[in-house]
Amino acid sequence: MIRLYSTFAKPFHSDHYSRLVYLIDSCKSVQQIKQTHAQLITTALISHTVSANKLLKLAACASLSYAHKLFDQIPQPDLFIYNTLIKAHSLSPDSCCNSLVVFRSLTRDSGLFPNRYSFVFAFSACGNGLGVQEGGQVHVHAVKVGLENNVFVVNALIGMYGKLGLVEESRKVFEWAVDKDLYSWNTMIAAYTGSGDMSQAKELFDGMPKRDVVSWSTIIAGYVQVGCFMEALDFFHEMLQVGPKPNEYTLVSALAACSNLVALDQGKWIHAYISRGKIKMNDRLLASIIDMYAKCGEIESASRVFCEYNVKQKVWPWNAMIGGFAMHGKPNEAINIFEQMKIEKVSPNKVTFISLLNACSHGYMVEEGKLYFRLMISDYGINPEIEHYGCMVDLLGRSGLLKEAEDLISSMPMAPDVAIWGALLNACRIYKDMERGYRIGKIIKEMDPNHIGCHVLLGNMYSTSGRWNEARMLREKNEISSDRKKIPGCSSIELEGTFHQFLVGDRSHSQSRDIYSFLDEMTIKLKIAGYVPELGEILLDIDDEEDKETALSVHSEKLAIAFGLMNTAPGTPIRIVKNLRVCGDCHQATKFISKVYDRVIIVRDRTRYHHFKDGICSCKDYCCVSSLQLHIIQLPEVLELIANHLFDFSTNGMTAKIIYITT
Repeated sequence: MIRLYSTFAKPFHSDHYSRLVYLIDSCKSVQQIKQTHAQLITTALISHTVSANKLLKLAACASLSYAHKLFDQIPQPDLFIYNTLIKAHSLSPDSCCNSLVVFRSLTRDSGLFPNRYSFVFAFSACGNGLGVQEGGQVHVHAVKVGLENNVFVVNALIGMYGKLGLVEESRKVFEWAVDKDLYSWNTMIAAYTGSGDMSQAKELFDGMPKRDVVSWSTIIAGYVQVGCFMEALDFFHEMLQVGPKPNEYTLVSALAACSNLVALDQGKWIHAYISRGKIKMNDRLLASIIDMYAKCGEIESASRVFCEYNVKQKVWPWNAMIGGFAMHGKPNEAINIFEQMKIEKVSPNKVTFISLLNACSHGYMVEEGKLYFRLMISDYGINPEIEHYGCMVDLLGRSGLLKEAEDLISSMPMAPDVAIWGALLNACRIYKDMERGYRIGKIIKEMDPNHIGCHVLLGNMYSTSGRWNEARMLREKNEISSDRKKIPGCSSIELEGTFHQFLVGDRSHSQSRDIYSFLDEMTIKLKIAGYVPELGEILLDIDDEEDKETALSVHSEKLAIAFGLMNTAPGTPIRIVKNLRVCGDCHQATKFISKVYDRVIIVRDRTRYHHFKDGICSCKDYCCVSSLQLHIIQLPEVLELIANHLFDFSTNGMTAKIIYITT
């Protein structure tokens, strides 16, 4: 490492020093840092430890390369200055290797001995971007200098091995440590939650001699991360009773649990708790509140919260609002938020464009989607990732542009994954492009022979075209070749703080007898209103039409809706969350239910929200659009068959065949 020395030798003057320290503290740009640096050189204060370190810390925040050059000009940097540069490099994944370069210079060339902070920053660099080998080398050096039992070094080691996925190594360091503090316990729990091992995390949490807000926040966030949202809320409620006051990190995780459970009442309570407790609102917390309302079906509340607060300097609240409008099928509103974002000079990121492209897909806005896909590259310098291509394939496929979607996949700079091909395969199913669908299904099976989703979609295509033998052979082959099973449909509904879950054909609920009796009555009312079961949704070769209707009537969302109608007052909105996409028959039935029972029914499936009211869905039948589907609409008030009228009509750029049977 080449070290430059100042040739200026002006004597130290306290007035100069005070003025330059003030200049350092007031620097706002790299240019001002350079000007102050020049004055430190001409006044010989570059060799003054405090002033040099202050300037180095400031330069490291603005430009690491410039900070390194500044470091090389300091004649005899002390340990504090070395540690400042090691730390600065350790925080950047692209510069972690330079952190160890400086660390090696400290141990080999400087004549100084690293202290506990030197090792803490070096371990941080290894965990943030280097690897096991480098971390092990620094660990050995810590043992050599006798700092392996220093609590700061121990904590940094636990964190490093945890970030590298070596949780057992973290546990060994934790168990061998002579001294452990609260940070040691929290870091070990974070290592377990980061690896998804919540049983070990909970066991450690239960054994803690003392817990602080970080302990509780870490365990709650861990349960959210692995999808155990009920457990996360249980810990949050326990924290409110016996633990410390939650901070913004705790509340972000609790709101995420509410979002995924569609626990609107609990989410509202947390929002009120934030307002009453005068917890400082920041961009992350605001984004979580917006996301909670949006995912709980209250998009108007989400929009109201977004407009109410001014803490929108960062991109997260904007992304939450755009994503909320996208999932609720409001593409124009999503685009308006993006345009407002441009006026406020908030820079979008890749997540912004994923949400924006999803909004265009849900609104069949092909030209707008293509425009934003181009702008992402030309105006914002964001290179499309596979998720953005997935959105475009979905947009083109949903709009019936199957060849264009396949051409886009062929032009991708990265290899398409199963999800990309799966989006096109689903579009082939919707538009009954059997030839293309079978060919794409073969591609997916070659990529992942045991991919259950591909088999299900192909089975759907075989079944809907009446090719039952092929559908059965595919199903039997799947059962033999793979241990994985198709995920069963599961719908849940919250009632007075309790979540009730239903599987397809579920009879385990305590009210099952009443639910099935209610379903029978409901089916009669729906048929009188004109509902006709879409028997094409049956994927098994069932000969009896009545058996087919029975199979459709016990889908999980119908059970959940029936439970909701039975147990809530007239006029109360019903909110359902389903783990899979809503099938066409359930979508059709729910439209009739909303009209017959005069209820607003909000269903969140795997891809979006559906607001059913007065027999209409907000998605405009997005989930079951098909240019080749045959829809039958019966008019039951006419007793005698008069005429059949077969004609074409166009909606949203798609042509459909409709038979009107006047009976």
